[in-house]
Amino acid sequence: MKLSISTLGEFDIKSDGQSILKQSSRTYRLNKLFEYFITFRNKKLLPEMIIDNLLSESESDDPKNMLRTQIFRLRKIIKAFLPDGADESEYLMINFVNGYYCLEIGEKTEIDVDEFEALIHRGDMDMEHNPESAARLYQNAIKLYKGLYLSDNAYEVWLVPTRNYYQRLYLKTLRKLIELLKEKNENETVVALCEEALLVDPYEESIHINLMEAMLQQGQQKNALNHYEYSMKLLMRELDIKPSAMFTEMLNKIQNHVSEDNPADFNSISSELEDENLLGAMQCNIDSFKFLLNLQKRKSFRNDENDYLCIMNINDNNSRKSKELSEILRYSLRKGDVFTYWNQSQILMILHDMKDGGIDVVRDRIYSKIRNSSLINERDVSFSFKSLMQEEPAVQH
Repeated sequence: MKLSISTLGEFDIKSDGQSILKQSSRTYRLNKLFEYFITFRNKKLLPEMIIDNLLSESESDDPKNMLRTQIFRLRKIIKAFLPDGADESEYLMINFVNGYYCLEIGEKTEIDVDEFEALIHRGDMDMEHNPESAARLYQNAIKLYKGLYLSDNAYEVWLVPTRNYYQRLYLKTLRKLIELLKEKNENETVVALCEEALLVDPYEESIHINLMEAMLQQGQQKNALNHYEYSMKLLMRELDIKPSAMFTEMLNKIQNHVSEDNPADFNSISSELEDENLLGAMQCNIDSFKFLLNLQKRKSFRNDENDYLCIMNINDNNSRKSKELSEILRYSLRKGDVFTYWNQSQILMILHDMKDGGIDVVRDRIYSKIRNSSLINERDVSFSFKSLMQEEPAVQH
């Protein structure tokens, strides 16, 4: 019998493919102590260090005695994992020698991070002389990475260095594998690899970039543009920061991409570039909005069109309502109008060639649809308007 310990993602211990950790009875503190020993396996640990990391918030008058009690209970749990009469030193054993605790890992226990590092090391050794072997080894290593190290234990400070180390190692290996696949023009494999990687780490910009580049190499310009729109919203909403210049530059790459194997004709242009949904106003990302705003401003001066920039302010910034609110705006505005989300509580609109009273009509139509939908309270919504033709103060509504 062998024990397999999983730490990349959810913590678990399996024997013959079956979890034995989930069957055991453990408190949160015992589970945390177990994970601590696994993280610092085969290392000498002072009791004071363990107490500082795990029991600093305890109100016990005798934390050392409390630690001894917990380690005693943990030893019993570990022993229950093993076959009757098994030699603990072949599996897991917590020793106390010369004032130090140490969890020793025996030859019949396997830990995923050890295999993860070993596969990457072997891949690095093969990289120069046997890139195909290196790619296979990197792929096997990446399959082991199911998520952040001990992801079920999210808030422990002592975990941060180890967790960051394995995450950086994973991303570095992923990049090396993608480069090997690119050299062989295996773009379909790159797309599949990146899509799987985003299930594990959805906020890593480099994965999104590699995915879009591989899509472009396959001639999937529309898919790449759709993914750019999706990932831009995801990163700005979840991380609350604007993505890097390298990421935003992908929009230009996508828009300017021309497939040499597919010369332009009207059918291909319609298929790749035209929006499938031409009903109502157009929603776009902030970069496209900026381009359209400057274009429309130039046209307004030339054609004497009275276009307006509108800011819609929303006090209720529940992001789950954004889809429904987008539909309200899409069918409250006209086909020539454009809107985008500046942030969760502000929406920008370009209102094309507004005639006398047109601003009031647009505002009242939006208010009416908001009332009918009961999505948000009308009193939580306000508007500001500014003409694109004149440098005049904004009009508040």
